[in-house]
Amino acid sequence: MALLEVSNLGISFGGLKAVDGFNIEIKKGQMYGLIGPNGAGKTTVFNLLTGVYKPNMGTIVLDGKNITGRKTIDINKAGIARTFQNIRLFKELTVLDNVKAGLHNHNVYSTIEGIFRLPRYFAVEKAMDEKAMELLKVFSLDGEADYQAANLPYGKQRKLEIARALATDPKLLLLDEPAAGMNPNETKELMDTIRFVRDKFDMTILLIEHDMKLVSGICEELTVLNFGQVLAQGETSKVLNDPQVITAYLGE
Repeated sequence: MALLEVSNLGISFGGLKAVDGFNIEIKKGQMYGLIGPNGAGKTTVFNLLTGVYKPNMGTIVLDGKNITGRKTIDINKAGIARTFQNIRLFKELTVLDNVKAGLHNHNVYSTIEGIFRLPRYFAVEKAMDEKAMELLKVFSLDGEADYQAANLPYGKQRKLEIARALATDPKLLLLDEPAAGMNPNETKELMDTIRFVRDKFDMTILLIEHDMKLVSGICEELTVLNFGQVLAQGETSKVLNDPQVITAYLGE
């Protein structure tokens, strides 16, 4: 059974169909790519999968559970986490506290326990500190745990955003153009990081990306969107050699 099953998903804005009849199946542990021209509807799909938008039609099933139209926080608790094309960190907070923000989705104490600093408050905070440091070590960011997030170099901010997403303990990680703004060396390092995350955390990953070298290097299967509809779907090498894809997307 697929980890993610999306059937006939669609949404319209002012009569315009931004996504129309979108279908996808992603197996557990798979590295899957979603590509297409600017404005094709890729980020809209991510917003539908994470509850930012509610679909006008279709269903989203994660690990056998229907999550269609649920709130973002509930979808995250069900097992979907994401990053963004434009990095969205809590830049005024420390690196450590950014990761702890993700951990708060599963580690809670009551308002009373927090206000009066009761024993459970300290126990939960200590456990979150330890877990956050473990994640930061994975990305070699533990030495900068006390840095303000805004002071990290761009590439490390990308890593921190992935670490924060992983802190929510997802089953499916959505990466929205993770290589945006990176130079070739940073992109190569990012490819290694994504592979490492998949292997270490047994993670299923769906990414939007324009860098075809990255896509062909790590994605096992692809879906190509064009004008909100699926243009091609299947094994990466076959999709990238599909004449329709070459004409509509690669512009050749």
